[in-house]
Amino acid sequence: MLQLTPSHFLPPPPPPLSPQNLSFSLLQSCKTLQEATQLHALSLKTGAFTNPLIASRLFSLYADPKINHLTYARSVFTQIQDPNLVSWNVLIKSHVTNQRSHDAVVLFRDLVRHHAPDNFTLPCVIKGCARLNAVEEGRQIHGLGLKIGLGLDKFVQSSLVSMYSKCGEIEFARKVFDEMRERDLVAWNSLIDGYARCGRVDVAVELFDQMEERDSFSWTVLVDGLSKCGNVEKAREVFDRMPDKNLVSWNAMINGYMKARDFETARELFSQMLTRDVITWNSMIAGYEFNGRFAEALELFREILEEDLRPTPATLVSVLSAVSGLAALSKGRLVHCVMVKHGFELDGVLGTSLIEMYYKCGSIDSAMAVFRGIQRKKVGHWTAIIVGLGMHGMADQVLQLFLEMRKNGMEPHAITFVGILNACSHAGLVDLGRYYFNMMIKDYGIEPTIEHYGCFVDILCRAGCLDEAKNVIGSMPMKPNKVIWMSLLSGARIHGNVEIGDYAAQHLIEVSPDTIGCYVVLSNMYAAADQWEKVSQVREMMKKRGVKKDPGCSTIEHRGMLHEFIVGDKSHPQTKEIYSKLSEVREKLKSAGHVPDTSQVLLCLEDEKEKEAELENHSERLAIAFGLINLEPRSPIRIIKNLRVCNDCHSVTKLLSKIYNREIVVRDNSRFHHFANGSCSCKDFW
Repeated sequence: MLQLTPSHFLPPPPPPLSPQNLSFSLLQSCKTLQEATQLHALSLKTGAFTNPLIASRLFSLYADPKINHLTYARSVFTQIQDPNLVSWNVLIKSHVTNQRSHDAVVLFRDLVRHHAPDNFTLPCVIKGCARLNAVEEGRQIHGLGLKIGLGLDKFVQSSLVSMYSKCGEIEFARKVFDEMRERDLVAWNSLIDGYARCGRVDVAVELFDQMEERDSFSWTVLVDGLSKCGNVEKAREVFDRMPDKNLVSWNAMINGYMKARDFETARELFSQMLTRDVITWNSMIAGYEFNGRFAEALELFREILEEDLRPTPATLVSVLSAVSGLAALSKGRLVHCVMVKHGFELDGVLGTSLIEMYYKCGSIDSAMAVFRGIQRKKVGHWTAIIVGLGMHGMADQVLQLFLEMRKNGMEPHAITFVGILNACSHAGLVDLGRYYFNMMIKDYGIEPTIEHYGCFVDILCRAGCLDEAKNVIGSMPMKPNKVIWMSLLSGARIHGNVEIGDYAAQHLIEVSPDTIGCYVVLSNMYAAADQWEKVSQVREMMKKRGVKKDPGCSTIEHRGMLHEFIVGDKSHPQTKEIYSKLSEVREKLKSAGHVPDTSQVLLCLEDEKEKEAELENHSERLAIAFGLINLEPRSPIRIIKNLRVCNDCHSVTKLLSKIYNREIVVRDNSRFHHFANGSCSCKDFW
């Protein structure tokens, strides 16, 4: 008799899966890159990869946004025989998503050889053209869309409106928009954005008012456009009406107020924000830095560090520029430490900014150390250190570095030659200045700009070649600016040529009647020539035009604080000690045999003692006295002055560097002076 067991009632086991079925079954549930690569390896090992379904599934997995491994996706795609249009579309979209729009456009060119694109293909590749600002390619794709009957597809049209708007072809964008039977929100927003980008904000406002439906982007685009074009009041009206304010709109308003120099309102908005991103902080810092409010920019950077936020390269570039403006070396070193802590690379613009910060703060050795430490130097790094060395009067090092730069295969650009010519100017290298000016044109095909002519004219004027400088100005292919006329006027003052000085001043007043330096230098030239009647005429002219001479001002940093002195200043808390030190300085100078150069006192004073007292109260003297009192012995005294150093102060500072055995670094309004052991880096030519 047949005995039945429980196993007789179970269904028969399924037939064993083939390797291909096994791989496909597992691929259906695959979710991670690790799982995908393991199954990819299994399919290759078992031969299942030759199954088109399995290869296509692997391709889809790698291209999926959750895994998004474009290299593997592209590799698998190339091994699929006759990929269908869907696969092509997925690959093109993946390239656009991964910021490889150029490759996406190339793939589209290959696609049209095998398939007719559809209304999924065209929007993707048009988006890629928009990101590349490739409007010509976009027009060709637009033409193809019309040819194959997709010109009126709403998705294609919407992407075309976006592409033309972003590429600045607003009339084409409007034409496509007007032809649309169904206008979606994306098309409206794109067109408004396009009009805002090209400055036609009135049309953007008109379109905005016509919209039946708006989203956050609609409001934000309008706020941003109005802010950027300077209509900050209208932008604020739209901003206040916004139902849901986002970070982008807040940032746009802050940028608008900063651009309008309304710092208080920008700060007020900043304080009201419940959440801020690093762009918000950058907007505030960059706004303060751009408008010369360097201390406030650095204070915000301090707050960023307290918030434990990671600064971006944009943050650091603005902060380093603010440090340079104040010449606050200790703060610059702090920023450098932050950069090292967060692992920022210096092979780009950050390296250039760091070099500039150090040389503008008077530490050319630190600037050179940063330059030498950059592994992959670019032309910008070479140019920055060349400009810095030139400002510090180190012409020999500039020319040596330029030679080294060329040996390294680096081709100088226009700004590099500005640095070289500037170095020649500060060192009085007239023949070399002519040589490099001609080299720039003949060897590198660089057309001289107004800056190059300005440097070349300055070289000639400083060296006393005033007639040649006048001829160069007359032969320039562009109209001379105030800098060039000022160089000729300053050269005439230095070399006592009143005739050419009058000629330069006449042209300078025509070009820029509000240039304070023109009247000051002209007055100084007449005073040095004892033409006091003409001095009075110049000062009367200044009075009529409301032009006021800036007082001499010098700053010095101590323990992270900047101390500012103006000529004859008695407002500092340490005034008593400072003037006591000045008395000591006077006696030491007298013992060293110094005779004051009272010809530099450009006032009609009869008493020689009064003239000497006027010289002793110059702002850099007060700053030096402060430094001698407060700074550690043997530490450098670094001073920033807003005006050119006068002859007597220059002689005095040389002597003080020897008397007190101190290095004194002075940055005036055109260059650096390094005083040490009784001499100056400028070799008395400045």
